[in-house]
Amino acid sequence: MPEVVSTLNAPQAIGPYSQAVKHGGLVFVSGQIPLNPQGEMVEGDIKVQTRQVLTNLQNILKAAGTDFNNVLKTTVFLKDMAEFAQMNEVYAEFFPTHKPARATVQVARLPRDVSVEIEVVAAC
Repeated sequence: MPEVVSTLNAPQAIGPYSQAVKHGGLVFVSGQIPLNPQGEMVEGDIKVQTRQVLTNLQNILKAAGTDFNNVLKTTVFLKDMAEFAQMNEVYAEFFPTHKPARATVQVARLPRDVSVEIEVVAAC
């Protein structure tokens, strides 16, 4: 039976979905955008936004009993692929040695017109 994962250390879901779901030894974390845990948008460039997104993911993974060392796959959605290098610089801070599989795509629009959204799948 899937187990819903929730933490107050990341923004609450803004729609009919869970922050994450654990099942079969895996945790599937919903895409996170640059909202702080109170649900307020962070102000700043792609680096600031990426750091908040990854901090949210880190906190959700912790609530699921795992961490970035167990991430198997990430998907990064960017509003502008020209910001890839700046996003990647911050991303590398959160994955200094462990390098999960990843896809990065440019999309036409993201929720609340943010610049980045990231989702992860991890072992737990």
